[in-house]
Amino acid sequence: MKIENSPTQDDWTEEITPKTKWFDIRIDELWRYRDLIGLFVYRDFVAIYKQTILGPLWHIIQPLFTTIVFSVVFGNIAQINTDGVPHFLFYLCSITIWNYFANSINTTSNVFVTNASIFGKVYFPRLTVPVANVISGFMAFTIQFVLFLGVYSFFIFSGKANLTPNWWVLLVPVFAFNMALLGLGLGIIVSSLTTKYRDLTYAVGFGVQLLMYVSGVIHPLSYIPEDKRFYILLNPIFTVIEGFRFAFFGKGVFEPMMLAYSLGVSFVIFLIGVALFHKVEKNFMDTV
Repeated sequence: MKIENSPTQDDWTEEITPKTKWFDIRIDELWRYRDLIGLFVYRDFVAIYKQTILGPLWHIIQPLFTTIVFSVVFGNIAQINTDGVPHFLFYLCSITIWNYFANSINTTSNVFVTNASIFGKVYFPRLTVPVANVISGFMAFTIQFVLFLGVYSFFIFSGKANLTPNWWVLLVPVFAFNMALLGLGLGIIVSSLTTKYRDLTYAVGFGVQLLMYVSGVIHPLSYIPEDKRFYILLNPIFTVIEGFRFAFFGKGVFEPMMLAYSLGVSFVIFLIGVALFHKVEKNFMDTV
């Protein structure tokens, strides 16, 4: 019996095929689902401060209070050298960058667990969720970065700090892309492993906090003895934070090879994360 109006291959709008390659990123597929990414970004950005009184103002309050605490503890009490940069400005710059990197890891590390109900019902590129998390985090970073620029301008024009930005300021988008790529890569690696090893969910929180103390948030590179700098620079996020400060303050220790190394490591970590992510997404519903 012949069935009328049966769909043919020409009538299909999309063909879903398994990801058989390790590095099957499919950027074109992510682009086709850009509207869904936009919905996820809106959901993540709004849901954080839903039913709160101050709402998005917490994006400003949190770094300000953290900066005050760091300035008192590490600047005034511990008297850590900040290359002549005012403590408040130094730590505000560091915290602004670190917050984005840490949030990128924390929010993407539970992608499979927190979105299991959605993943099990309908098909869409799973990578859209961690990408949306990084983008929504970048919106919060933009707010805090504008705050930093305002405080930075106040110190400059009021004469409270003798700081001179240099041409590295033009590479600020590169630094931002670097930390976004690194945060996304580390986040999806952790999220891939948490489907089988739930202990990582509890470890990633304080692990990121411990990482902060060896990432240049508390002190500049010049604070480290020269014979120990090689080891501290193995941490790619240290270069990003030091580079940001060097660009705006014109003080510190920074070389182009440091940025090249950091970008290379971030790219490798991202590729490893994508490979694990695609491997896990095939059967994660059996373990979550």
